[in-house]
Amino acid sequence: MKYKRILLKLSGEALMGDKSFGLDPKRLADYAAEIKAVVAHGVELGIVIGGGNIFRGLQGAGDGVDRVQADHMGMLATVINGLALQSALESIGVQTRLQSAIEMDKVCEPFVRRRAVRHLEKGRVVIFAAGTGNPYFTTDTGATLRAIEIQADVILKGTRVDGIYTSDPEKDATATKYETISFKEVFDKGLNVMDLTAFTLSNENKLPIIVFDMNKPGNLLKLVQGESVGTLVTQS
Repeated sequence: MKYKRILLKLSGEALMGDKSFGLDPKRLADYAAEIKAVVAHGVELGIVIGGGNIFRGLQGAGDGVDRVQADHMGMLATVINGLALQSALESIGVQTRLQSAIEMDKVCEPFVRRRAVRHLEKGRVVIFAAGTGNPYFTTDTGATLRAIEIQADVILKGTRVDGIYTSDPEKDATATKYETISFKEVFDKGLNVMDLTAFTLSNENKLPIIVFDMNKPGNLLKLVQGESVGTLVTQS
């Protein structure tokens, strides 16, 4: 295996499947099966999920909700998604732990770095919910922070496109895909990979990012085995 410990970042929207809101049981089951295949090969896996399928803080703030409260609502949405993914994983025999940056001990563990690492070492999948626990930070930043804290080898950003393109491939037919790209090139070209805080944090900590299509069966396993899937963002 090329990567021993990874942090998988999934968007909340990805869990909607073909729906316009909420959770799609089939998509959850598909993702759980992909994750199980990777864990079976001895890979240590942490997961961060967004909450955009239920509530997005920035959008709520635009609708007149206080920004701090809106962000807290968004964090709670990620806990709902975390519980759903935990249930899907455990139903197929994958041991998991759900840790939240906001303490809610009746529902999940609080985030404790040493405990999270110990769970990973024991082969459990650790789902990190509630972002960073602070308003004004996205789940991309939460994912980067957790990846650095657990000393992950790479961040895998699962999306519905198969990498980073010169422009939006869903809108521009002439867009071409990068196989590899440096952090500097992404900055210089103004490409949208993650929000700037998360991206800068990854760059400063020399943490590579791979953007790939999570919806294509087998992609996750191919990635951790070292095959060229998606776009790799590195220092040089």
